[in-house]
Amino acid sequence: MKYEVGSTVEGKVTGIKPFGAFVALDDQHQGLVHISEVSHDYVKDINDHLSVGDTVEVKVMNVEEDSGKISLSIRKTQAAPEPKQQQRPRRKRPAQNDNNTQGFNTLEDKLKSWLKESNDRQAQLNKRLKK
Repeated sequence: MKYEVGSTVEGKVTGIKPFGAFVALDDQHQGLVHISEVSHDYVKDINDHLSVGDTVEVKVMNVEEDSGKISLSIRKTQAAPEPKQQQRPRRKRPAQNDNNTQGFNTLEDKLKSWLKESNDRQAQLNKRLKK
């Protein structure tokens, strides 16, 4: 049987590696589902999504005529999820300063505050070490 690019077929997972899963399409043909083609979501560990023996629907992405390698995708057989709307809190705009130097003064003040906080923490650590 010849598999055409773009066709969707059913197969059985025959092996799992960190980079993807091998899927048998029939007794003589098997292909690879790369880890990036398993799900629309990020896949850290393929074992969380697939197990040997699972029956999966795959889409044929590429067939190399020379070597017979078949690239498959599970992700392409599934509808893409709706994009998540992230609601960011509205930023309050700083009040306008007449001399227009607020940005630099704010950063300078923050830096002084951070240095003071760091020095205070260091002093506390030094006191603990002396005990």
